[in-house]
Amino acid sequence: MSGSTPSQTAANAPITARETLTLPSLGINPQFITFTHVTMESDKYICVRETSPQNSVVIVDMTMPNQPLRRPITADSALMNPNSRILALKAQVAGTTQDHLQIFNIELKAKVKSHQMPEQVVFWKWITPKMLGLVTQTSVYHWSIEGDSEPLKMFERAANLANNQIINYRCDPTEKWLVLVGIAPGPPERPQLVKGNMQLFSVDQQRSQALEAHAASFATFKVPGNENPSILICFASKTLNAGQVASKMHVIELGAQPGKPSFSKKQADLFFPPDFPDDFPVSMQISQKYGLIYVITKLGLLFVYDLETATAVYRNRISPDPIFLTAEASSVGGFYAINRRGQVLLATVNEDTIVKFVSGSLNNLELAVNLAKRANLPGADELVVQRFQELFAQTKYKEAAELAAESPRGILRTPDTVAKFQSVPVQAGQTPPLLQYFGTLLTRGKLNGFESLELSRLVVNQNKKNLLENWLAEDKLECSEELGDLVKTVDGDLALKIYIKARATPKVVAAFAERREFDKILIYSKQVGYTPDYLFLLQTILRSDPQGAVNFALMMSQMEGGCPVDYNTITDLFLQRNLIREATAFLLDVLKPNLPEHGFLQTKVLEINLVTFPNVADAILANGMFSHYDRPRIAQLCEKAGLYLRALQHYTELPDIKRVIVNTHAIEPQSLVEFFGTLSKEWALECMKDLLVVNLRGNLQLIVQAAKEYSEHLGVDACIKLFEQFKSYEGLYFFLGSYLSSSEDPDIHFKYIEAAAKTGQIKEVERVTRESNFYDPEKTKNFLMEAKLPDARPLINVCDRFGFVPDLTHYLYTSNMLRYIEGYVQKVNPGNAPLVVGQLLDDECPEDFIKGLILSVRSLLPVEPLVEECEKRNRLRLLTQFLEHLVSEGSQDVHVHNALGKIIIDSNNNPEHFLTTNPYYDSRVVGKYCEKRDPTLAVVAYRRGQCDDELINVTNKNSLFKLQARYVVERMDGDLWENVLNPENEYRRQLIDQVVSTALPESKSPEQVSAAVKAFMTADLPHELIELLEKIVLQNSAFSGNFNLQNLLILTAIKADPSRVMDYINRLDNFDGPAVGEVAVEAQLYEEAFAIFKKFNLNVQAVNVLLDNIRSIERAVEFAFRVEEDAVWSQVAKAQLREGLVSDAIESFIRADDTTQFLDVIRAAEDANVYHDLVKYLLMVRQKTKEPKVDSELIYAYAKIDRLSDIEEFILMPNVANLQNVGDRLYDEALYEAAKIIYAFISNWAKLAVTLVKLKQFQGAVDAARKANSSKTWKEVCFACVDAEEFRLAQICGLNIIIQVDDLEEVSEYYQNRGCFNELISLMESGLGLERAHMGIFTELGVLYARYRPEKLMEHIKLFSTRLNIPKLIRACDEQQHWMELTYLYIQYDEFDNAATTIMNHSPEAWDHMQFKDVIVKVASVELYYRAVHFYLQEHPDLINDLLNVLALRVDHTRVVDIMRKAGHLRLVKPYMVAVQSNDVSAVNEALNEIYIEEEDYDRLRESIDLHDNFDHIGLAQKIEKHELLEMRRVAAYIYKKAGRWKQSIALSKKDNLYKDAMETCSQSGDRELSEELLVYFIEQGKKECFASCLFVCYDLIRPDVVLELAWMNNIIDFAFPYLLQFSREYTSKVDELVKDKLEAQKEVKAKAREEQDVVAQQNMYAQLLPLALPAPPMPGPSGGFAPPPMGGMGMPPMPAFGMPSMAPY
Repeated sequence: MSGSTPSQTAANAPITARETLTLPSLGINPQFITFTHVTMESDKYICVRETSPQNSVVIVDMTMPNQPLRRPITADSALMNPNSRILALKAQVAGTTQDHLQIFNIELKAKVKSHQMPEQVVFWKWITPKMLGLVTQTSVYHWSIEGDSEPLKMFERAANLANNQIINYRCDPTEKWLVLVGIAPGPPERPQLVKGNMQLFSVDQQRSQALEAHAASFATFKVPGNENPSILICFASKTLNAGQVASKMHVIELGAQPGKPSFSKKQADLFFPPDFPDDFPVSMQISQKYGLIYVITKLGLLFVYDLETATAVYRNRISPDPIFLTAEASSVGGFYAINRRGQVLLATVNEDTIVKFVSGSLNNLELAVNLAKRANLPGADELVVQRFQELFAQTKYKEAAELAAESPRGILRTPDTVAKFQSVPVQAGQTPPLLQYFGTLLTRGKLNGFESLELSRLVVNQNKKNLLENWLAEDKLECSEELGDLVKTVDGDLALKIYIKARATPKVVAAFAERREFDKILIYSKQVGYTPDYLFLLQTILRSDPQGAVNFALMMSQMEGGCPVDYNTITDLFLQRNLIREATAFLLDVLKPNLPEHGFLQTKVLEINLVTFPNVADAILANGMFSHYDRPRIAQLCEKAGLYLRALQHYTELPDIKRVIVNTHAIEPQSLVEFFGTLSKEWALECMKDLLVVNLRGNLQLIVQAAKEYSEHLGVDACIKLFEQFKSYEGLYFFLGSYLSSSEDPDIHFKYIEAAAKTGQIKEVERVTRESNFYDPEKTKNFLMEAKLPDARPLINVCDRFGFVPDLTHYLYTSNMLRYIEGYVQKVNPGNAPLVVGQLLDDECPEDFIKGLILSVRSLLPVEPLVEECEKRNRLRLLTQFLEHLVSEGSQDVHVHNALGKIIIDSNNNPEHFLTTNPYYDSRVVGKYCEKRDPTLAVVAYRRGQCDDELINVTNKNSLFKLQARYVVERMDGDLWENVLNPENEYRRQLIDQVVSTALPESKSPEQVSAAVKAFMTADLPHELIELLEKIVLQNSAFSGNFNLQNLLILTAIKADPSRVMDYINRLDNFDGPAVGEVAVEAQLYEEAFAIFKKFNLNVQAVNVLLDNIRSIERAVEFAFRVEEDAVWSQVAKAQLREGLVSDAIESFIRADDTTQFLDVIRAAEDANVYHDLVKYLLMVRQKTKEPKVDSELIYAYAKIDRLSDIEEFILMPNVANLQNVGDRLYDEALYEAAKIIYAFISNWAKLAVTLVKLKQFQGAVDAARKANSSKTWKEVCFACVDAEEFRLAQICGLNIIIQVDDLEEVSEYYQNRGCFNELISLMESGLGLERAHMGIFTELGVLYARYRPEKLMEHIKLFSTRLNIPKLIRACDEQQHWMELTYLYIQYDEFDNAATTIMNHSPEAWDHMQFKDVIVKVASVELYYRAVHFYLQEHPDLINDLLNVLALRVDHTRVVDIMRKAGHLRLVKPYMVAVQSNDVSAVNEALNEIYIEEEDYDRLRESIDLHDNFDHIGLAQKIEKHELLEMRRVAAYIYKKAGRWKQSIALSKKDNLYKDAMETCSQSGDRELSEELLVYFIEQGKKECFASCLFVCYDLIRPDVVLELAWMNNIIDFAFPYLLQFSREYTSKVDELVKDKLEAQKEVKAKAREEQDVVAQQNMYAQLLPLALPAPPMPGPSGGFAPPPMGGMGMPPMPAFGMPSMAPY
């Protein structure tokens, strides 16, 4: 164990602790960073409960800690679920000791469940993601969040935990063991040493054990030899015994498994430094990843122990502040700790140093090796290798195998190790060490590729395939192609699985092909992105399974990216084998999309079927799935195949169509009709004519059907003309019959009627004339009359419907068809009988026939038109018998009685009797009839029917005004009165005279008088009305005492003649005084109104008239003194108040003892500033009512008259004043002394502080503000102190303001607006040290530095970069043009684009090469890379290559080269281009090649051409083939050679006498002709040596006969002779080898035949000699061959491979 030493750096420490975040930086007040407010259930969330300034819960997600979630929640405790966003809340129920628990799902915003605990929960914790542990004063409960379950009691708390503070509760992974930990004050002799107690509970045994411990945790550990992990409990304690402090850490197994190896108990000491005497463990976390125990103490010490051995590993202090909370960080094998300062620390293992630390500093090699093996850590490689070699040397192969299997990072799992185990000789009766090694590896996990291959080779040799299957199923072997090849010899299916896992794609495809699972090839190839030879696969399937080939081809066609084989190629494959149906099936499926590019294939599939299977082609065409094939070609084939309809559908020329369409016998009629719909109007009509010409009778029905179907397209007129052209009325009849119901054309309907009539369809004529509404009635009537049909019903229909009844009657009468006249009147339409009768009268028909016709119909006849017809012809008497007959039958028809009355009046047969007694006639009709004959009879008729207008007109016309006046008075009808009294009535005066003189005096009915008076009033005839009323009321008539008439008389006089009103008031007594008085006021007759009110003793109304109307306050006061009524005085006081006589009004109110108007009085007194009088009035009011307004106004009045002592005395007395409002009002009106008294009395420190500021008492204002502790108050006092330049006091206030984020900016602006920059900066700098200092203060100070002290800005940014609002400071730096600082901020904020832009725009200040390189590689905008290139080119060209090397992986090299080329500085970036040339970019290659040419560096040019061939070869060769340097021209020849332009290359080499290059070019070209031409060239040039060299360089290309011929002809046989010798030797050797191969092949055939004979003989021998119980040797397999014999001979056991015994099954 080691403590921290000064020399030991953090980088070398085995345990590192770093700060991940601080809670105050998230805006959390330090006062809430305590054990009761902060919870951390896992490494995912921190939960903080705040209680001020408002209750809230802050949830910090550790994956994004700078975005805390704050929710307004009131709770006593809050816990976040360890895994998910589920929040548990606990709150005490008000007034009880019960706790209410709730669980919320934050993501779903829904409550999961809730429960009310009957007792208080003192501690709770998530013990699993689905379970809450609840600890009360007496018990422990578990509450599951699933279902509706309630908390389940687990156990009672032990006695040793009584009065303890519970600090932890945990359960083991199996939830079978529970531990509860609490702490309590220490013993009396040392109370500061906290005592720890623990209760361990077994769920299975339901038993508890009490122990002393401060911290505890569970762990699992796998003991060697026990496949089940053991449950361990670790706990740490610090106890005081006999004055001695003992600190121990224990590791104990719980529930040891009987009969299995168990974990032996371990313990270790905790060594506390001397300066930590009272420190104690507060938490324990266990890292299962590393097998370490972390013990954390309150004062920040960390102890680290090994779990297996309890060996001390490390000790150090990780926190200077007390730690109160920890949580396991399982993913990194460490833990989180939170201290009182709010730091969240993450402690983790330093994997690079811990093993070295344990082996070096602790000198514990065994522990170091175990740590390295357990966690796969570096640092112990040498130790492990050394230990392995020692074990091997000691022949401890089992231990060596285990060490190799567990070696860290698998450093010993190599082929060398396998070879080492293989090399060990096997002892008889022992398991081979190699198998021990493999067995150990299999128990530990998965084998690597080499190990898998070696083990499988052993298993395959021993034919134990089942072991391989088991290991593959358990994923123990690493699959590889070599392993698949090995397994394929014994099991193809298993090999296929291995190939698939190993992603050996070609082998997988080959395996699927062998198994004929071609569909799986496509699926697998798509999954792994492999492209097999699809055409070869298709041909293979086609040979044996045509339908399978179709399916395979369809699957290929559905592949993403399109079919890999052309559809046409696939089709040809099918057709080559005459597989018409299969080809059709394939094409129909792939051509479904009907694409234009598939037109050829569409034509092809139709052609092959029209020739072979026309019915299939017909079905395809009927489907309509193709539209891009060769239609003329298909049309001809269809016609040849007898598919006339399809031919018609495809022909596009009229002669073709006319030729085919006449084959109606072979075309389905309905289809032919539908075909007509596809033709143009002209073509369709042409075809119809041809069909009618060929066979009118046979094709008529077809033509009619087509015309019906497409009448809109062809035109109805054209169709009609077509039928008329062939005089086919029958066709016209059938065609128009279908079209008639939808047509409204009159001509169509007429033609149909005409066609029906001519074809003898009389019933249809009758129906159409009866039902149709669209034919021309005049034209139809004339046609039917001319046609003289034997049946007159069609004509009757037309004439009856369209009003030709007289014409019909005349036609029938003159045609002597009287029977049809009677039938029409009696049966068809009796209503038209009057017209018939009229026409018969005009035709001078005998009256007897007419009377008989009328009587035959009787009551069905309409009387009115019949009377009218007879009256027009002066034949009314004709109807006398008919009318009397109707009356005798009881008819009450008004027209009957009207007609009878007219007959009586004309005959003068006592008409008065009829007019007065008959109740049925129409008075208007009969009266009108009487007007010219006798006006008095008309009046009688009109009076009987109350025909007002008619009666008025007739009496006016005949001057019968007395009758009119009596009628009007008796009617009592307002509308009638309005009519006759209308000023426009020229007879109004005569009527009024008769009413006044005759009608009303005669009337004794009050209703009639009332109606008349009302009518006069409505007609606005006041003078006539007064005259009438005076006569009625004042002349002692029957109505003289009438109440209503007296009221009416006065009111009328008020309106029409005011001078008479006062006389009427004095003379009349029976009228409505109050109402009439109000009317008089409205009419402005104020004295009359005053007289009326006095007469009726209405004093208040009377004084109101004096005040409101006459406006005489003096008379009102005099009247008030006379009557002495309080109500009168109140009215006078209100009037005085309105007139501004406030003092007089107050005196009047006091006389009236009226307190109701105190609000108005107060307002008026304040306006008039008569506060002395107001005090008197308020004192009087206060005696009668307790109103806050009264008391408040009294205080205000005292203040206004400066009676401050009275205020102090008043507020001490009982009162209901609203002192706060009064104080505010006094403050608003600058009565600060009085306001100070009020605010001090009610302890309103905030307002008191502001008031004291107004009184310039600043020190007092600060004291009051401190008591108020309000942000607003602090601001007001602060600003006042700033204005008064009391900066010390202002700073005191400011420090209390700036801790509020929202107020900080306002304070800053106030200071700045007044130029107090230094004082503001001093204030902000002081604010940095506050406990509640927040990000806003740091940011604002940065902004101030940017504006006023830029020299401090950079230092401030670097010190507090994590606590700044960087975006805001960025804006400030941008405004103030601090470019260097702005760049730094952009980098800190990860806005690298803006940082780079700023550096380039303001390079004199902001540019730094190293910094710019770091920034530019992180930008998001690609364009900035190229802008940076321009920038460096302009300002720092010497560094541009360094920049481009950094950007090499990000920029487009072509664009960079283009930029440099345009700038003319291409050579400047040569190093960069050389560095990136490996990417083989064309622009880079060409640019470098240009530079090499300019520099004449032919070596580098050739190297560039060899390594990078992405450039314009020919262009470069042409550029340098005429270069002055020979080597450059040689390079040109080399380029031509690479480009395959052999002749140009050879010509160039010849030109420069580079004969070796020319020969090599010929050899590489493989062109015999070029080689032989070169030989001829050498002979021509006399280069005999070159001739000989060329023979060997181009040895494979040159023909021997040509060589001999040239050598002989040019006498250079000597130079050709070596070639001829070599040629002879080579050909002799080839012949010898061929003879030898043939002989060996013959020997093999004979040996194989002999071997087959031996096998057959051996088989027969086995069948005879072996007993039945033994297995027979293997029989010939299905492939016709034989299985190989066993490896061992007869009677010998099989020998394993590599000389090793057979391996027992594992």
